[in-house]
Amino acid sequence: MHVYETKNTYQMRTSFFICLFLLTAFIGNAQNDNPEIVKIGDIMPEFTIISDDGTEFKSTTLKGKVILVNFFATWCPPCQKELAAVQETLWPKYQNNPDFALLVIGREHNNAELKTYNEKKGFTFPLYPDKSRAIYASFANSLIPRSYLIGKDGKVKHIITGYTEEEFSNLMSRIENALK
Repeated sequence: MHVYETKNTYQMRTSFFICLFLLTAFIGNAQNDNPEIVKIGDIMPEFTIISDDGTEFKSTTLKGKVILVNFFATWCPPCQKELAAVQETLWPKYQNNPDFALLVIGREHNNAELKTYNEKKGFTFPLYPDKSRAIYASFANSLIPRSYLIGKDGKVKHIITGYTEEEFSNLMSRIENALK
């Protein structure tokens, strides 16, 4: 009987350590599942925005400018707050600055949806479609709203996920500094 208890105890300990190892590996992998693909200091990925009518806009035409790339969705409440702040504060201040470009990109939206949304909200800045998430997927895996501030050197200077008034104010200061 003593030998049986020892084998049983050995099997239980082995099973315990195997489970512990698998759990540790799973947790470690989950923590490394970063939603960011592009990080601060990286060069902005090149991309092409394709409108419903086939018109193309290439990000490479913006070289040498400070660029704010914003990803949103029309159904996202924090996105609504952020875009309202863009309309109220950011766009009036920078829309005529030749060294600044704003790309507000609707994740999984087409031109028609964005036109209707823009008319409903009264935004005066352009919205660009990313119907298949192709552009978004070159920047991140998840989470919106999401913004990337790109410096004149083409490198990512700041990344924002979500929206708070404090973070938006910080973004405004960062844009001002990047334009100097």
